[in-house]
Parts: sequence; structure tokens; C-alpha cells
Amino acid sequence: MKSLLCSSLAALVLAGCQTGQRQAHQTPSFYTSMANSGAVVDAVMARDMIGAYRRNNGLGPLTLDPDLQAAAQAEADAMAAADKPSSAEAFKGRLSSAGFLAPGANLSAGYHTLAEAFSGWRESPQHNRVLLDPKATRIGIATAYTPNSKYKVYWALVVAADKP
Repeated sequence: MKSLLCSSLAALVLAGCQTGQRQAHQTPSFYTSMANSGAVVDAVMARDMIGAYRRNNGLGPLTLDPDLQAAAQAEADAMAAADKPSSAEAFKGRLSSAGFLAPGANLSAGYHTLAEAFSGWRESPQHNRVLLDPKATRIGIATAYTPNSKYKVYWALVVAADKP
């Protein structure tokens, strides 16, 4: 399975290199540090990475959802303001109350790049269940940076099922 994941990541890297103009030494977005002011996670890359991982595990793709993006950003901002990770269960409860079906969430802190976050989530059984949720069809992901925190970067990944 790891070789399939490595192949998928390599394909994403190569696809990113095949633009009309080559830019010397451009860092792939999944290695871009979120530990600086103004950094924004590449949600399309995140969707594609997680989608490839899901596909390798026999699951369907995810679509970016603007409402989940907004919810993820609000939660990442709230964690940064509080300077501590939030409770995923409380966040999922708020998402359910807002009408999202079968929400799942990975809330974490300290990862500086999408690659680090993705790797950490895959290695954690609890977080991996969110990545591989068979009911999930939509995704939102966001980060918030706070320079004086021991964590620096807060992450919120949200998945949910389609609305009926």
C-alpha cells in the first residue's frame, strides 16, 4: 500500500511539473510551510492527495465544499486564537447541528506542511479513519498560523457526506 501511495504522490509531483513554463526550484505546494503569515494551504492539492489515498483503499473521491472550507477555516482560526487544539467531537457536533451529514474532523497542531500533516494523519488510527471514511464525499481543509504559539500552525480537516 505504501508503494501505491508513493506512486500517487510521485504522479502528483510530476503532474505539477508539467506546466507550459518551468519555474526553477519551485517547491511543490504540499511542502510549502504554513508557518508564516499569509500562508494558505493548497486545498486542491490536499483533496488530490487524500483522494489518491482513498482510491488506493477502494474509496471514492472527495469534492471541495465551500461551506466545509469556511467551517475548517473558522475552526483553525479559533484554535490559533485559543492557542490549543479543539475537541474534534465538539466540532463534529457543531457541524451536525449546522446540517452537515456524517461529519468527520481531524484537528491538529504543529505540522508545518501539508505533507507532514497528511503523513501524521495516516499514521494515527483515529485520524486515518477520517481520511478513509466511506461515507465522506466532501472535504474542507484550512490552517491558521500564530507565531507566538509552541505549535505555530493549526490544522482543521473536515469531511462530510452529501446532502440528501
